[in-house]
Amino acid sequence: MRQRFEIGILFSRSGGYVLVSDACRAGAMAAIADINADPDFGIELVPVERDPGGSTDRYAPLCEDIFRSSSARHVVGCVTSWSRKEVIPVLEKHGGTLWYGCPYEGYEASDHVFYTHACPNQHLVPLLGFAVPRFGARGYLVGSNYIWGWEMNRVARELLRDAGGEALGERCLALGDEDVSRLIQEIEALRPSFVLNNLIGPSSYAFLKAMAELGRIDPAFRPEVCPVLSCNLTECETSRLDGAADGQISAGPYFARPAERLGWPASGTSRSATSFEAATYMSVRMLAEGIRATGRADPDASAFVGRPVASPFGMVEIDPVTRHTALPVIIGRMQGSDVEALDVTSRILPDPYLTRYDRAQTFPRPALKVVMS
Repeated sequence: MRQRFEIGILFSRSGGYVLVSDACRAGAMAAIADINADPDFGIELVPVERDPGGSTDRYAPLCEDIFRSSSARHVVGCVTSWSRKEVIPVLEKHGGTLWYGCPYEGYEASDHVFYTHACPNQHLVPLLGFAVPRFGARGYLVGSNYIWGWEMNRVARELLRDAGGEALGERCLALGDEDVSRLIQEIEALRPSFVLNNLIGPSSYAFLKAMAELGRIDPAFRPEVCPVLSCNLTECETSRLDGAADGQISAGPYFARPAERLGWPASGTSRSATSFEAATYMSVRMLAEGIRATGRADPDASAFVGRPVASPFGMVEIDPVTRHTALPVIIGRMQGSDVEALDVTSRILPDPYLTRYDRAQTFPRPALKVVMS
């Protein structure tokens, strides 16, 4: 009989960012199912699931409940940076570990978190390095009013200065706010080269629809002239957009159709639908491989760092210094529920504090606007 190990699953099943949360949960549960269906793997994973219901205030208590009511010491979960930061004190109290599979703003390296999605040098830096030479360096920045929006916009301002450009404007909306009229008015008046969208959930959907309408009215705001750039928009949210994201540009370690065309491996018996499924699938595989190798489920990092694991991103391993992973980067153009790869980098080492950022390498020449067909 195989040894059974409990692991925590902490994703909201409702709320404004439920599409992303459901995608993450699907990846985690698919990995658990694949591992448990493999008679040769040697262990069985038992999910201990809690649902915060989209309320940030419930993440810490429910994480605590997982530790108090089960033998789990690893939790796969959280979507927003706010919820991640809410559970870190609980992890420290109980000696637990969080496996976090969403893009984030960087400038963090907790001893109690493994980061399996992209940090700024794996999304924002290459995205602006791609966009600025093609569209120009006069950006307008929007974001949700919490740490993701604040920090992403701060880094973007610095990168634009390095590129010889500027942020013409910056606005943040409260989480869930769908009144984007003021943003659209300012964008129309300032006429930036591009817009960087760090909104999440319904705010992002309302904004993208309003930008699409602005582009229909004024050709200067069509995506091929003034695109909306994102580091967190994937295929899982296009069902809410009715084509409003078509032509816009997003960066991430994985998009399903480009991954298939590039011959990247499937996750278990199927291909991940988005980078959120891929990263949480990889989180569970890395966790399970460490448990299988040591026969223990304690959070000792040595069981998990530096151990190559097959994933939808290819062979990956956790960096022992930063607890992040080296990842590919795809710059993609959204088209319905599909993504067209515009640029692919096979592997970028994690640099969450941008200590190795090289301005001359990212922006090697003055910005020259080139309209994309």
